[in-house]
Amino acid sequence: MAKEKEIAAGTGRRKTAVARVRLIPGEGKWTVNGSALEEYIPSEALRQYLSQPLVITGLMGKYDIQITAKGGGISGQSGAIRHGLARALVASDANLRDALKKAGCLTRDSRMKERKKPGQPGARKRFQFSKR
Repeated sequence: MAKEKEIAAGTGRRKTAVARVRLIPGEGKWTVNGSALEEYIPSEALRQYLSQPLVITGLMGKYDIQITAKGGGISGQSGAIRHGLARALVASDANLRDALKKAGCLTRDSRMKERKKPGQPGARKRFQFSKR
């Protein structure tokens, strides 16, 4: 198989997940870590969430999308894919930036899991208090 000409690439992050997204002119085929999008992300809601940048810009079906996702879980990877896809679209056409920024697709969701503190059972939870 010949190597296709990549138009743009973008890196997205969410929680501990990182996704590299590549846009290639085509008919709308999604590949995530070598498998089809439907196999990799079974949830329809998450698939709609990560395809938001294409729906907003009206470019659904114009590009083949190749994704490499690492770290985190399915939800974090979906958020990372969405972020990387929006960045790749902006790299391919700077005029799309305003619409994607307004929709919040270019904003990196900085929320992370809070670390467990010493002397406690969890991040915020305390051991049971006994007055006597």
